[in-house]
Amino acid sequence: MFLSVLDMFKVGIGPSSSHTMGPMVAAAQFLQTLRGSPFHAHGLRATLHGSLAFTGVGHATDRATILGLAGFEPQTYDAARADAVLAEINARKIIDAPGLGPLAFDPKTDLIFDYGPNLPGHANGMVIRATDAQGDVILSETYYSIGGGFVLTEAEHAAAGKLKADARSDVPFPFQNGVEMLAMAKTSGLTIAQMKRRNELRFRTAEALDSGIARVWEVMNDCINRGMEGTGILPGGLKVRRRARGIREQLLAERGLNMTAPHTINDWMSLYAMAVNEENAAGGQVVTAPTNGAAGVVPAVIRYYLDHVPGASASKVADFLLTAAAIGGLCKHNASISGAELGCQAEVGSAAAMAAAGLAAVLGGSPEHIENAAEIALEHHLGMTCDPVKGLVQVPCIERNGLGAIKAVAAASLALRGDGVHLVSLDACIETMRQTGQDMHEKYKETSLGGLAVNVPNC
Repeated sequence: MFLSVLDMFKVGIGPSSSHTMGPMVAAAQFLQTLRGSPFHAHGLRATLHGSLAFTGVGHATDRATILGLAGFEPQTYDAARADAVLAEINARKIIDAPGLGPLAFDPKTDLIFDYGPNLPGHANGMVIRATDAQGDVILSETYYSIGGGFVLTEAEHAAAGKLKADARSDVPFPFQNGVEMLAMAKTSGLTIAQMKRRNELRFRTAEALDSGIARVWEVMNDCINRGMEGTGILPGGLKVRRRARGIREQLLAERGLNMTAPHTINDWMSLYAMAVNEENAAGGQVVTAPTNGAAGVVPAVIRYYLDHVPGASASKVADFLLTAAAIGGLCKHNASISGAELGCQAEVGSAAAMAAAGLAAVLGGSPEHIENAAEIALEHHLGMTCDPVKGLVQVPCIERNGLGAIKAVAAASLALRGDGVHLVSLDACIETMRQTGQDMHEKYKETSLGGLAVNVPNC
């Protein structure tokens, strides 16, 4: 099984990898397909299903879909230009699709929110169609946004399900679960990060890998810094005030005071994570880790390591991210990282497992310690629902990332104080997450139809 660290950690935009980035990517893919079609298109239509419909407005899915059809992509997103293009589309009812020319599109009638049953493949489904001058459909494609910005067509999704047991193995260390990962580490004498690096080098040069990882951390760290300076009210109507800057100012004012409580370190971890997720909620540039909704956990733990752990070295950040990506790949391959599929346990839970593993690795833990750290972190997120108030990635998401970072650090610390042996394995925990998510009622899986979303006033 192989999933690149640069696919697990993708530079994109907020507020959601599955509901914002995914639809934008799907729209771009549809344009590419349409360019190769022998038919001449006159107009476009898009229909959002399942969770994309129920929480689409709060996640800016409508905006992302339209911009994707206008040629925007997450990694090169220009916010100022996007606003201008959207205003023009709303005024003219025309999308100037790159390479296709002007196409009729009225956001009020050609973007449809279907609140009926989910499409069969996934809770995050959407259908994009091209029509001729008479309004007849000449091209149609169904897409599934499966979490973390990953998108599959209907055919790809069906094929992926059939081939899951025989996942990609053309790499030196094709581990598909924790047992295989530990066995390969023992046989090779390599760390998890070293095995992951060997796998990556099968497809790109060392220079490209190193620069890619460095770019991931640069964007993560910049996001923390921007978030700690941000002020004002987050968009969406909940009137949630940015808190990261105020928390940072209080923590800096307390530095050096003899009365500072030891647990204040938790506030620093929460600060870093909340800074990221406030940026995400504002539609800023973030890195999927493994998703946007859980984007704050991994960078917060790295920043905690660099700023607060004696002897920390920036040279180890690559090992942190490689190890975290290996664990994230196992979660995605054997369960899911999609909140709409398995609840928030799949997002913040997986992120905490990844962060705990990364921290255990850079603190000198063995592969057994690393697997143990990931399992502890994930085990204590099992059953967590995804119930965003008003469909926004704000409540409870922002604070939840802070608590996820704290749990990740605690899990790594507990694991390192043990011998690497634990009653529950990572594989058992991931399988439990999958089963729990399947049994979870749909209203608790990113639909905003249950939980906090219906028990907290949202206007």
